[in-house]
Amino acid sequence: MLPTHKTNTPQLLLHHLLILILLPHLPIISSTLPHSPPSDALALLYFKAKADLHNTLHFPLTPHTNYYYYCNWQGVKCNIQGKVTKLVLENTGLTGIFQPNSLSQLAQLRVLTLQNNSLTGPIPDLSKLTNLKSLFLNHNSFSGFFPSSVLSLHRLKILNLSYNKLSGVLPTELTQLDRIYTLHFEYNEFTGPIPALNQSTLQTFNVSSNNLTGKIPTTVVLSHLDVTSFSWNPNLCGEIINIECHSKLPFFHSTSISTPPPPNVYGQNEGMSISPSSKKKNKHTPLMIGLLSVLSCFGLLGLVLTLVFGINKVKKQRGLETLTINPPSEEEEEEVVRRVEEENELLEKKVKKMELVKKSGNLVFCAGEAQVYNLDQLMTASAEMLGRGSVGTTYKAVLDNQLIVTVKRLDVMKAGRVNGEMFQRCMESVGSLRHSKLVPVRAYFQAKEERLIVYDYQPNGSLFSLVHGSRSARAKPLHWTSCLKIAEDVVQGLAYIHQASGLIHGNLKSSNVLLGTDFEACLTDYCLSVLTDSTLDETDSAGYKAPETCKFNSRITTKSDVYSFGVLLLELLSGKPPSQHPSLVPEELSSWVQSMREVEPGEENRLAMLVEVAITCRVQSPEQRPSMWQVMKMIQEIKETVMMEDNDLVPSMGFS
Repeated sequence: MLPTHKTNTPQLLLHHLLILILLPHLPIISSTLPHSPPSDALALLYFKAKADLHNTLHFPLTPHTNYYYYCNWQGVKCNIQGKVTKLVLENTGLTGIFQPNSLSQLAQLRVLTLQNNSLTGPIPDLSKLTNLKSLFLNHNSFSGFFPSSVLSLHRLKILNLSYNKLSGVLPTELTQLDRIYTLHFEYNEFTGPIPALNQSTLQTFNVSSNNLTGKIPTTVVLSHLDVTSFSWNPNLCGEIINIECHSKLPFFHSTSISTPPPPNVYGQNEGMSISPSSKKKNKHTPLMIGLLSVLSCFGLLGLVLTLVFGINKVKKQRGLETLTINPPSEEEEEEVVRRVEEENELLEKKVKKMELVKKSGNLVFCAGEAQVYNLDQLMTASAEMLGRGSVGTTYKAVLDNQLIVTVKRLDVMKAGRVNGEMFQRCMESVGSLRHSKLVPVRAYFQAKEERLIVYDYQPNGSLFSLVHGSRSARAKPLHWTSCLKIAEDVVQGLAYIHQASGLIHGNLKSSNVLLGTDFEACLTDYCLSVLTDSTLDETDSAGYKAPETCKFNSRITTKSDVYSFGVLLLELLSGKPPSQHPSLVPEELSSWVQSMREVEPGEENRLAMLVEVAITCRVQSPEQRPSMWQVMKMIQEIKETVMMEDNDLVPSMGFS
């Protein structure tokens, strides 16, 4: 191991600075300084400077030695000439951006893998990587349009851009990649038609979970692909997916989603195999459960009878004429209790598995509600994608009976760690919640890796759209009475979740507050945070998160919801998203809110009272925040105070 010296630290910092300054002039420097660091080393360090914000990559830099050992750096492979041919940095915790021109100097690069990180921003120009054969940028947070520069990489064989936030159309020039055999674009936000791909080399193509439209080209290559390659694009049609092109489009295209899991996925336990694929068999589930109960009882009875008749037999063998049963010993009693507990535990596990198998592959309605539509009707409903969130993708579905529902499809990458039993327990708890300020969960579905949640449809969009999306640059923030009414609705829903059920919303933000037919505010996506990976960073949610939840391995609490409500209240009053909220002392925050509005005479004090509630909720220490019940009392007291001041007004705080 090479020794390290503290005296080298300033020199190392100087080297990093020189890298950023000199890289654009690299060809000139290389020609004039024969002993300068290799261009590949500088390119790697330049990439690291912008992509590795937390310094997780092991690129050791000792000026007189390791500069020329870059081929031994983490994820780097070189050829015999010392040129980088592979850069494999998957799952390395990268959180920055893919800096333009950073890796362009790697002229011999064949494989570039940056998958499973948290890189953001657009994908830079990669046209100089003319030898690139495999490009894996999947499972990041790249945004912007399709990187057109890759279309010039004619040696490219594998291109994986899936699980990002890319948008725009797929270029028709994809048909010119004559060596390509794998294209993955699923789980993005691409729109428009699918190019008429027909390269004989193409073996894998996936564009599922986008917003593509129109008829799928019936080329020979595309016709041989599985229909799941096109699923979850509500506006696609054509012969390949057996969907007629007309105004009404099916909600789901994947035939696999309606297929129950294989017989032995959930139901095989200790020699017992249960098949959920037959409805006839499902009808006998209660009978089987009852039979298991009887057998369990017989198991206990058999143990007792064995003890009794065993003792009786011994007495008769000894010639005794009367039946005498001695009380069992302490060890025998403990054995009976242990056997009973084991039998009950085994029975409970079998019953739970049988119930899970029965519900898997079926549309399950919550809270004992009647089934007003079936799975087939849901799958063939016309659909419109409403948006993507931190939990999954949301669709508006119009059933054939004109009933409109909202369907949320959970993101398999964010909810994949949750097994079927955990998902079912969560849905049973969340589905039982009923309050006028909650959008009710009506039904749920799961099969294999597919999880759907069905809600009532709310016709007036989200609070985010009301506050930010539909107003011009000159629009004013909502009237303060509207802010008070919305705040009261939201806090009532949160207080119910906390007090009545002991659950936590966990994902409160303006896009998760929907507006009903009378513009009443209702919460959605509540109590689903247990189904998602909390380590995944969501930009639109970051500003609402309490500071304690950002720590490693932390847990959300009811006080986390209180903090989020304080942020939401400031957003309402100022008309500004959390990312634009300034870090001000409480005395200055009220003045800032008023500066964002045109305050009418007499409103200053009323606004100040609402700002004070927001400040109280947003304190750094969770122990010092009020409970949601206390916050609700604060809001109600403000409402009562205003009504007393304006006793000549009708006591209604509706929208003005």
